[in-house]
Amino acid sequence: MSKLRVESFTISLDGFGAGPDQDISNPLGVGGTALHGWAFSTRTFQKAVLGNEGGTTEGVDEEFAARGFRNIGAWILGRNMFGPVRGPWPDENWRGWWGENPVYHVPVFVLTNHARAPLVMEGGTTFHFVTDGIAVALARAREAAGGKDVRVGGGVNVIQQYVRQRLIDEMHIAISPVLLGSGERLFDGIDLPALGYACTKHVASPLATHVVLTRQ
Repeated sequence: MSKLRVESFTISLDGFGAGPDQDISNPLGVGGTALHGWAFSTRTFQKAVLGNEGGTTEGVDEEFAARGFRNIGAWILGRNMFGPVRGPWPDENWRGWWGENPVYHVPVFVLTNHARAPLVMEGGTTFHFVTDGIAVALARAREAAGGKDVRVGGGVNVIQQYVRQRLIDEMHIAISPVLLGSGERLFDGIDLPALGYACTKHVASPLATHVVLTRQ
């Protein structure tokens, strides 16, 4: 059976997965971009996100960045990961952070309280807007993935919802040597051992400590 995975989700040393005051100028919150320094220079990030060949980082950081795109047949995102628009959609002008050819290249299921028609993009990405909750989004994503794994891209609240229901099979968390002070704590109020999660791998690079948590 396909797995539900979190990949390359980065938190600060004080546990925050996003900084405060997220908006169109600060999609990851104030200071949030600094979390991802380990990924920016990897070959995978440069190619998948920026469309550039090359990248200077090899080794551990590249290995973890690359694994996040292997065997992924669909994604699940929270609405904030799709864009900064809040409340009912005023129109359909906002088409995501990534331009006309987003990084996903597979179906993406966006959790929202406000319906919107599917948005077909270049490169194989179609955004489907799901108003029926996390279980329906997961069922639709699994069907679309065709036996491949489903990746939960975030944000913090969406990951928390799936973790609390013990639905996530594996999480790769990168811990960045950055202090944010405030924002959204990924595991705030969550008892991971009680939910059956254990650390099954940990390895450090100069820019991050990579941890894999697996549901037992």
